[in-house]
Amino acid sequence: MPFDPEEIHAVIFDMDGVLLDTEAVYRNIAFEVAGELGFQMSKQVHNSTIGLPFDQGALLIRQAMGPDFPFDDFIEIVDARVASRLMAQVPLKGGVTEILQVLDHLQMPSAVVTSSSSESANHHLSRADLIAHFKTVVTRDDVDNGKPHPEPYLLAAERLEVEPEMCLAIEDSYNGVRSAHGAGMQTIMVPDLLMPTGEMHSLSIAVMKDLHQVRSHFD
Repeated sequence: MPFDPEEIHAVIFDMDGVLLDTEAVYRNIAFEVAGELGFQMSKQVHNSTIGLPFDQGALLIRQAMGPDFPFDDFIEIVDARVASRLMAQVPLKGGVTEILQVLDHLQMPSAVVTSSSSESANHHLSRADLIAHFKTVVTRDDVDNGKPHPEPYLLAAERLEVEPEMCLAIEDSYNGVRSAHGAGMQTIMVPDLLMPTGEMHSLSIAVMKDLHQVRSHFD
């Protein structure tokens, strides 16, 4: 067993790619818009931005796509299309409802740590009917240093009033795993678009296929 449930006093989730099945939405729209603007965005470029705050991801895209890439137009169109797509429905990852029900039953506090803005996080979690499950939501607007820095996860632990080592963090991105591990949390990677590397295995107590598998260890 990768962790002892009795030693876990809180569970902290990443949002996109862990709770919400939105990473593929962002990726597909980004590729689509880049193509319409006359550029091709590679998976490598997009993958490098997963889990990062906006400003860091924007810098990587600008550097990779070159000085002629109309980044401001690109991001304006992408944001509008993502907002339109997710206004109709915010899809959940498998096992989200079940694990949150178990944590509620156990009266175990939970939180969200995301690189999204406060406005975006609250909208998506509310539309998905999840926000009531969480004691706190830490966004990029709440910290000076976003993922992969440990500050977001340390702030979540502080708000939950739980020592970091007593928190279980669930992440799908490399930068998220680095952030949670750096905060001293027991970290599980549940891959979405990014497959686990040797580094991810070394920083995680386990790599699990989905939230159903994580939940099974609380039964």
